[in-house]
Amino acid sequence: QVQLVESGGGLVQPGGSLRLSCRDSGSAFSLYHMGWYRQAPGKQRELVATCTSDGTTNYADSVKGRFTISRDNAKNTVYLQMNSLKPEDTAVYYCYCFVANVRRDYWGQGTQVTVSS
Repeated sequence: QVQLVESGGGLVQPGGSLRLSCRDSGSAFSLYHMGWYRQAPGKQRELVATCTSDGTTNYADSVKGRFTISRDNAKNTVYLQMNSLKPEDTAVYYCYCFVANVRRDYWGQGTQVTVSS
């Protein structure tokens, strides 16, 4: 059973950094494709970054060079390191998991990131 719990959001000034964490309580984390999405007020949810089970990463153009997704399979955790944050990065960030063998996806509860001076 996949259960995703996020942490690490908060308020940060422009140019600052935050690291988001998402931990799964299941036992097959290393097999999952993981990702982060975000949703700003009045906007659709959008892809931020993904990390496949073999470690291949992909990023939205808007965050390339500033954000880094990584995973620690021993800790059942995926991270999103966010540097050089901008006000337009303000959103609720959601952890995402896709389990390929059953073709199901799962979402975390979301964590608020606010970039403001």
